[in-house]
Amino acid sequence: MPFLRIQTNHALPEQDARGLASKASALVAGQLGKPERYVMVSVENNPAMQFAGTDAPLAYLELKSIGLPEDRTGELSSALCQLMTKETGIEAERVYIEFSNAPRNMWGWNNSTF
Repeated sequence: MPFLRIQTNHALPEQDARGLASKASALVAGQLGKPERYVMVSVENNPAMQFAGTDAPLAYLELKSIGLPEDRTGELSSALCQLMTKETGIEAERVYIEFSNAPRNMWGWNNSTF
């Protein structure tokens, strides 16, 4: 049920994007204590992005999950920023992250909702 969308203007070869998605999936599962089989990650390249008046490498992440612990968003932000810096070279100050807690009845899967 966790979904992490990573959008960046930093060009990533397909193999690197797949590697980032794989590492992000494991990180989200571990940080949230959820089985990785429920984690979905999307890595999208959008070269037209700009932040703080410049198109220097940047990333926008959205993490949505049922039961997202609001008291741990700082910890999640740190872990995700570190992952982005390590895997893409994008500095933490060039990363925005939006956290969203989804109600169970508003998240569908396998012909039903959670």
